[in-house]
Amino acid sequence: MNGAQIKAVAFDIDGTMYPDLNLYIKIAPYFFKNLNFFIQYNKVRKILHRTAPLPDFFEYQGRLLGEYMQLPTSEARRLIDEKVYHGLCCYFDVVKPYPHVQETFRKFKEAGLKVAILSDFPPHQKGNIFGCAEYCDVIMGSEECGALKPSSYTFGTLAQRLGLKPEEILYVGNSIPSDVQGAKGAGMKTAYIFSGWRRLIGKKAKDADFSFRNYRQLQKIVLK
Repeated sequence: MNGAQIKAVAFDIDGTMYPDLNLYIKIAPYFFKNLNFFIQYNKVRKILHRTAPLPDFFEYQGRLLGEYMQLPTSEARRLIDEKVYHGLCCYFDVVKPYPHVQETFRKFKEAGLKVAILSDFPPHQKGNIFGCAEYCDVIMGSEECGALKPSSYTFGTLAQRLGLKPEEILYVGNSIPSDVQGAKGAGMKTAYIFSGWRRLIGKKAKDADFSFRNYRQLQKIVLK
């Protein structure tokens, strides 16, 4: 990749900056304790991944969950705050990032690149985001834009906040539909970190500009 064409590198968090399997193992007891809630909440999020930008994302999310769980919207929103936005925070304190994540953010910043984070869940759930927050020019959750990834509106908002053209940004993620196809559809360059079964057999994401296994490899590709 021609680094001269890239002026910023932006990252997804979940499954990209840390192995999501590690989180799933740790939250399993909490998930099964609140099984019905998370089943219904997952249905809601699937709808929201296909929804156009909303003037009040959180109200609509609560209304959808309320319909599934037969609850008032206000109670559904309270449950989301309690069980997702606050209830999951403590688990990120014990999740370890991939090796060399913080180093990568620092080296990109030192190389003169802008660095950003765009996540579908509130980044502040992860505290200082594995020590990387201090290197970021922009940290944003897609919910605050009113639309989840892969909405091109969300990626466009990221580009606007960075003050760059989409084609000057490399977006790094682990989800082909949300991260790779979403960012590419908005005009960005994309990098896919091997995950799941693709990691086991080394199957690249054909839609991404490149795929990588570890953060040292990402550094070499971007900074060469």
